Amino acid sequence: MKKILKLSLVCAVLFTGFSTYAIDGNEDFNLHVIKTSGKQITFALNKLQKASLSIYDKDGSLIYSENASGKDGILRTFSLEEFPAGTYFLEVEDNVKKVRHEITITDDNTVISKKAVSSVYKPGFSANNTVVAVR
Repeated sequence: MKKILKLSLVCAVLFTGFSTYAIDGNEDFNLHVIKTSGKQITFALNKLQKASLSIYDKDGSLIYSENASGKDGILRTFSLEEFPAGTYFLEVEDNVKKVRHEITITDDNTVISKKAVSSVYKPGFSANNTVVAVR
């Protein structure tokens, strides 16, 4: 009986580790928030040399768009002083997929989500070596 209990505990710990890895994943590119100061945000996109950056409001209207590039990644600073308080979305698109991050602006602060709100692969591409966690 003790042997079964120990084995069950080891399996539970093992599966918890797999679940955590699957949720964090191993993205093609990751957004790293470097600094937020008032209504200014600075972020980096690693593993990405060319991308289209767009900002949409909560209704889906395009507010800003640019094509960005960098040798070892993309580093950008946006000043959102002119934006009224509310929820916006930063969309990063490369030739493989499109990722959206939420930007929340209050009267004196701006927060961008570190984890993607959505991630969609373009037709013809697949998520190789991707693990999906089901809860």
